[in-house]
Amino acid sequence: MGAPALLLARPDRLALSVFDADVTPPIGGPLFNGVPARSITDPLQARGFVLTGAGRPVVFCAIDWCEIRNESFEAWRRGLAAAAATSPERVMLSTVHQHDAPYTDRLANRLLIAHNAKGVFCDTAFEDACIQRVAEAIRQAMAAPVPVDSVGMGRGRVEGVASNRRFADASGRVQFSRTSATRNPAIRAMPEGLIDPWARTISFWSGNRPVAAVNCYATHPMSYYGQGDVTGDFPVIARRRRQQDDPAVHQIYLSGCSGDTMAGRYNDGAPENRQVLAGRLYDGLAAAWRDTRREPIRRVSYRVAKLRLQARRTPGFAIPEMQAALRDPALTFRAHTDAALGLAWRARLDRGHAIDVPCLDLGAARIVLLPAESFVQYQIWAQQVLPSSFVLASAFTESAPGYIPTAEAAREGYDDRYSWIAFPECEAAMRQALTRALTGQT
Repeated sequence: MGAPALLLARPDRLALSVFDADVTPPIGGPLFNGVPARSITDPLQARGFVLTGAGRPVVFCAIDWCEIRNESFEAWRRGLAAAAATSPERVMLSTVHQHDAPYTDRLANRLLIAHNAKGVFCDTAFEDACIQRVAEAIRQAMAAPVPVDSVGMGRGRVEGVASNRRFADASGRVQFSRTSATRNPAIRAMPEGLIDPWARTISFWSGNRPVAAVNCYATHPMSYYGQGDVTGDFPVIARRRRQQDDPAVHQIYLSGCSGDTMAGRYNDGAPENRQVLAGRLYDGLAAAWRDTRREPIRRVSYRVAKLRLQARRTPGFAIPEMQAALRDPALTFRAHTDAALGLAWRARLDRGHAIDVPCLDLGAARIVLLPAESFVQYQIWAQQVLPSSFVLASAFTESAPGYIPTAEAAREGYDDRYSWIAFPECEAAMRQALTRALTGQT
């Protein structure tokens, strides 16, 4: 589905309303993998803006949570759309994806409860309260819109943060086992592999006054995790430092298409590395801001491409197999969770569910969001679709598919269990949706 570009005969009618709201879970609340929160290292936020004056309002929101999936993703979009008096498909919703944070899927949660799972997966009452809190922040923000007339675009190189999961060992065998915290020095010493080394920033300006900045860098956002200490990890630390640089500029951060990129080459999991990585990312974000060039916003359009992915067909992913796993009391809570997530996704696929791939087209610049843990190559392909435009591509919208590899990765043996889609077939569907979203071409 697309929308024609709107020529702004009255640019003064284009306005931005920025908002933020606290979405920090309570002590004891479940985080990723059902780990209970034991402390709050950093408060978590939902940060975004509402763009008005170019058709129905567009809501853009990045949330400091791990993942929002299936029915939960729909609930968030409905709640935020209602607050802005727009439609759910005009809500661009993404998560930062750090792991010491909430992770939600309402249908999977119901399945786990029905089968007496050994842990607590998510807290839907808390999630509902967060949706209402963010919705109220949107309503309040829209009471004081700021006219915007130009868009800023800049990029800065980030050194010593991202590396790729993929590496070839001494025998030449390709592996995908480098993780966010890699303790094996031989694996850390492997080349970076395919990354996008650039942090990108798109900003909105009112005359000479910057109003908001959307920052993006493609890396998994974890230095260490899993003990229950709620945090935004190094990207949120870097974002907070950027916010302190100029409190009047509303800073938003996205984790890019980083399904296969992480800090493993530069991080062994030592706690002190969190601040080191935050400083390096901050330097890249600050460089992107210094690099900013501006152009008037003369037209705006918003497009949504429909993406249909096929269900995974390898052993263990058939519906009867996942149902059996969910019923098996001998399995771990993680195994039960994976089965419930797979069944929730299949239920939606079998009802014909398609994933929205939204694109906010500002003329000189475009923001496009892809689902789940899309590999970094999709981000690079997005930039190649329109080489003369400034394209900011990120992932972690509807996160139900899990990892979304490329066909090449599949041919090389990529086979992570945290993926519920058919690959290599996913690549063609992803690239077609990406092109439709960016260009409006069918």
